Amino acid sequence: MSLKKLGLIALLSLATLPAAAQTQVVRIGATPGPHAQILEAVKPIAAKKGLDIKIIEFSDYVVPNAALASGDIEANSFQNQPYLDNQVADRGFKIESVGLTVNFPIGVYSKKHKSLEALPNGATISIPNDPTNGGRALLLLQDKGLIKLKDNVGFKPTPIDVTDNPKKIKFVEIEAAQGPRVLDDVDAGIINTNYATAGGLDPVKGPIARENPKGPYVNLIAVRSEDKDKPWVKALLESYHSPEVKKFVEEQFKGSVLTSW
Repeated sequence: MSLKKLGLIALLSLATLPAAAQTQVVRIGATPGPHAQILEAVKPIAAKKGLDIKIIEFSDYVVPNAALASGDIEANSFQNQPYLDNQVADRGFKIESVGLTVNFPIGVYSKKHKSLEALPNGATISIPNDPTNGGRALLLLQDKGLIKLKDNVGFKPTPIDVTDNPKKIKFVEIEAAQGPRVLDDVDAGIINTNYATAGGLDPVKGPIARENPKGPYVNLIAVRSEDKDKPWVKALLESYHSPEVKKFVEEQFKGSVLTSW
């Protein structure tokens, strides 16, 4: 082969390096259902900005932050600010929010009763057993008038903070993902929208009561604190907050998931 041809091959090889260098793999943890589905819609938009998004699904709310903190993933998209604050306080994770995503109004579901008023005395209600979502469930019941909680209880009340319980409701604390599976065994269950959807429930028409969508429970994208100002984070947020993704959320979920940008 001539020197001229070898030189041409070398130049062509070098010409491909900048494009390859611009592509960055970003592993994002998400819970199954809407969070993961929305990220699938983000992928082609992010690809145009040089990001190769790999979606890693987790079946619970605990592991995604541990995986992020340890470097097994670069970001996660599954939680709200009160939950993240609780995880950081309890576990010392150096991770933080870099942008808002969507809101999933939590709902009360029942296979036995058609309204909260129809719940009998001594009814059993399942609630998530993590502090943030369990507290969120109790705050919902207080908002609907079923119970009263201690004053200034904040965002993480537990059943021992209930001060007035006229119907003598019994609370069954379970892993959030198990909510749809235990509905046959309780009078009602308070279930996060992503798990309701994954469990075949209709999060718009299905609940007998639903949380006010305005509040602190908007979901977010979290990254390690050391990464928050990196260019790929900005590109990821721009991709997520695009008109195309907003349209996807509105058409796909028809009101069960609300965009927050």
